[in-house]
Amino acid sequence: MVARGLTKRFGERVAVDDVDLRVPRRHVYGFLGPNGSGKSTTIRMLCGLLTPTAGDIEVLGLRIPEQADELRTRIGYMTQKFSLFEDLSVRENLEFLAAVQNLSKRQAAQRIDELVEQYRFQDRQKQLAGTMSGGQKQRLALAGAVIHRPELLFLDEPTSAVDPESRRDFWEKLFELADAGTTLLVSTHYMDEAERCHRIAILDRGALVADGTPDALTGALAGRTFAVDAGQPRKAQKALLGAPGVASVAQIGNTLRVLMDEGGTAAGVESALARAGVDARVAPADPNLEDVFVSATRGQPRRERAA
Repeated sequence: MVARGLTKRFGERVAVDDVDLRVPRRHVYGFLGPNGSGKSTTIRMLCGLLTPTAGDIEVLGLRIPEQADELRTRIGYMTQKFSLFEDLSVRENLEFLAAVQNLSKRQAAQRIDELVEQYRFQDRQKQLAGTMSGGQKQRLALAGAVIHRPELLFLDEPTSAVDPESRRDFWEKLFELADAGTTLLVSTHYMDEAERCHRIAILDRGALVADGTPDALTGALAGRTFAVDAGQPRKAQKALLGAPGVASVAQIGNTLRVLMDEGGTAAGVESALARAGVDARVAPADPNLEDVFVSATRGQPRRERAA
């Protein structure tokens, strides 16, 4: 899947701003960004649900949106909000989706049996979807999205309303799909989920501000992140905020996590603390994706956000 110069405007608002993407096959590709960063709008354009204002899109060898009808039989889509019928049972929902995808009765029965076992619905086939927990609904929605064995699966913040254990289980299912040959594009605002992806793109205010593997993106910040242990962490934080070369300061328990600008050093952190009369120990820290996000989005011009 390739997108070049992808742009979407809603009147004066720019929801997606000149984005270039290349999603490798059989990968779990993550979209990381806060609410309103343009993730959902980008996904809707990539799958042909929304016409871009500008740019070129090619998905599975098809030009989008011109060949969107041909694409829909080859992709799956899972929305953030549970969109199946709550007054139908688990099996009835899957039967309906199989009919929508034009599976024959024999194909549908076989495929539903496979999914019921794979997604652990053996004892819940007659249960109404509306009575299920958030994690169970999530598994049912994923089973429905892959009932026709799509080559490409879009997932729009699929774990925003489920517990951590369900999220872990859900991600195991995604990697099973990738191992079986499905390409997955997953939008999220959870850093720990982004770290699981083979590759991630960071969007902020509609712009693509970083793209690469988690290891490559964090590795680029090597030597710029530090942990500060101080007896008065709030005083230390106040001393560092706005100090020359300091990009961000976050308190985690009694420790401060400091990200420096390019070229920043531990000596710069120590100098800022010393000037404020703060006694503290400064040590190198391994960079993480939160540091990557802060570094990538710092200084981006603010404008009105779109969905």
